[in-house]
Amino acid sequence: MSEQRQCDLLIVGGGMVGTVLAAALRDSDLQIILLEGAAPAVWTPDEYDLRVSAITRASERILQAAGAWDGVARRRLSPFREMHVWDAGGDGSIHFDSADIGEPYLGFIIENSVTVDALREVVLQADNIACLEGLRFESYSQCDGQCQVSLDDGSLISCDLLVGADGRQSPVRDAAGIAVQGRPYGQHAVVATVTTEHSHQETAWQRFLPEGPLAFLPLADGRCSIVWTTTPERADELINVDDESFCEQLGLAFAHRLGGVTATTHRLAYPLIQQHAQSYTAGHVVLIGDAAHAIHPLAGQGVNLGFLDAAALAEILLQTRQHKRPLWDPQALGQYQRWRKGDNLSMMWSMTAFKQLFGAQLSPLRLMRNMGLSLVDRSGPVKQGIIRHAMGLAGDLPRMARSTAASSPDAV
Repeated sequence: MSEQRQCDLLIVGGGMVGTVLAAALRDSDLQIILLEGAAPAVWTPDEYDLRVSAITRASERILQAAGAWDGVARRRLSPFREMHVWDAGGDGSIHFDSADIGEPYLGFIIENSVTVDALREVVLQADNIACLEGLRFESYSQCDGQCQVSLDDGSLISCDLLVGADGRQSPVRDAAGIAVQGRPYGQHAVVATVTTEHSHQETAWQRFLPEGPLAFLPLADGRCSIVWTTTPERADELINVDDESFCEQLGLAFAHRLGGVTATTHRLAYPLIQQHAQSYTAGHVVLIGDAAHAIHPLAGQGVNLGFLDAAALAEILLQTRQHKRPLWDPQALGQYQRWRKGDNLSMMWSMTAFKQLFGAQLSPLRLMRNMGLSLVDRSGPVKQGIIRHAMGLAGDLPRMARSTAASSPDAV
């Protein structure tokens, strides 16, 4: 007979977003299973992860409330206090400085494996969370107020609510029959860790090139993590050239803003795709993170939106439990969708508009965007509003993101 497990909440996907949801509910009376089909990302102090995220103040606060921030700080992080953005097609530029709004920093650059490792440390110590690794979701059915989930080893899990936190190609979303709209951006992102001649100055740098943005993100050891968005053909070339040639081409594309690029690690490339689920819920199923939405990385907001999804869902589930309603209560899940869908769509449309605007090469559009950048840079209130929104200091935030307990970089 197949093994049968029982829980209140089954989270499929043990990445950053799925694990932060589990950690956010660690002190509740909910019995949780966190299912991860692949081996979790392993952080090692000797080598930097090529995949990093720009963590906002809101996400910092969520990680703090989830009990993982101290673990992140013990491993490795890099605060950035300023951001320079400029257009390769003109002289327009904008400079963001945390001091302009009385904050010590804008955010942190953190390796994805660091975040996952710190979150796993929390959930593995929680009495109400069981972590299942190496098992994959296959299908589910709904019956008598329960969701019956089948795994690839033939075992079953019965749960009140099934959470799809399983990424852009979400099997949970597909099994629920939730349609998704999207299209490829026609770009790939090339990532690497590089050494530059001059200091990054705890500053995030981004140059908009005709083929896509190029970002240099500061790391704790003085190097930079780069995200070079370009055509698939160009990305393939950059992956396969020798290190010396790559450094030369990278320095030229970056206008040598930090001097020469003197060394690089191996490179990875991945395609960029925009997509959005038509619904975040279906019966006993709810979606968070990339399973619900995937956007262009030019503003680094992808995982931050996922953390806000997780924090909002955790808040609603605790309220639902307190009112003794089932976790799949349609009113509660509808509240989650209304709370998060508009914000996510707004960010997706904004990123698409930015991509199209900065990819346009017609002279009038180049002139307009350069004038726009310079005007915003000179407009204190407008620029401060942009900074506060990007940092997660404004908007309809979940309680976890509004916490005042977030740590100071001086403490790390």
